[in-house]
Amino acid sequence: MALSAEAIATLKTVSTATLTTVLLKKGLRNVWIRGATPLKPGQPRIVGPAFTLRFVPAREDLATPASWASPISTRAAIEAMPEGCVAIVDAMGVTEAGIFGDILCARMQKRGVAALVTDGVVRDLAGVLDTGLPVWCRGVAAPPSVAGLTFVAWQQPIGCGGVAVFPDDIIVVDQDGAVLIPADMLDAVLDEAPEQERMEAWIMTRIDEGVPLPGLYPMNAETKALYEASKK
Repeated sequence: MALSAEAIATLKTVSTATLTTVLLKKGLRNVWIRGATPLKPGQPRIVGPAFTLRFVPAREDLATPASWASPISTRAAIEAMPEGCVAIVDAMGVTEAGIFGDILCARMQKRGVAALVTDGVVRDLAGVLDTGLPVWCRGVAAPPSVAGLTFVAWQQPIGCGGVAVFPDDIIVVDQDGAVLIPADMLDAVLDEAPEQERMEAWIMTRIDEGVPLPGLYPMNAETKALYEASKK
C-alpha cells in the first residue's frame, strides 16, 4: 500500500503516544521500538514507510572493512532507499559499534530519506548531526559496525527494539520514540487516531477548568454526551 501525502499529513498531527493507545484498542501491544530515542532534542514528528536493514553478530571472516565494498553492504542498501522512507535498522541492541557514521548519513540525507531509526547506535556524532538527517537510536559509539556486527540484508522482515517490522509498515517517530503501524491497519488507524487526539485535547480543556478525573478520563456517559455536543 502506497503511503499518500494525505496519510502522512494526518499522521503528523497524531502523537506516538496516541498511536499506541489506538493500536492497543485493536489488540496490538508491541509497537513501540525500544531504545530508539531522538539523537537530537526537538526533532520533528516524521512519518514514512519502513525500509528495513538487518545486522547479525560479527563474524570475523565477514565483518571486515573489505565488506563495505560488497554487493551486500550498507552502501548498496542506501542506494536502494526511496525518497521519503524511514530506514529502520535491526542492530540487535548492540551499543559497542556504530551502524552508520556521518558519510552514510549524509548520503541518506541526499537521497531524501526521512529518518534513521535503530535499536543500535551511530558514530561520528558531530558529523551525523551536521548532516541534518533525523536519527532515533540508543546513542553513540566510536567503533565501526564491523567491530560488532555483520550486515546481511535489506528489505526483509526484521526485529528492531523487540518489534517485528516488515518492509512498508508505517513508522511514526517523535520525542516519545518510534511506533510501528502495520501496513494493513493503516486505514483503520487513520480513521480513529485523529478523533482520539481531538477527544484528549477536549479532556485537557476540562482539566484546565478544574474538572476532576473520575468520569472524565475515561469518560462516563454524561461526559461523552458533553463531548459529542461540543463537536456540533
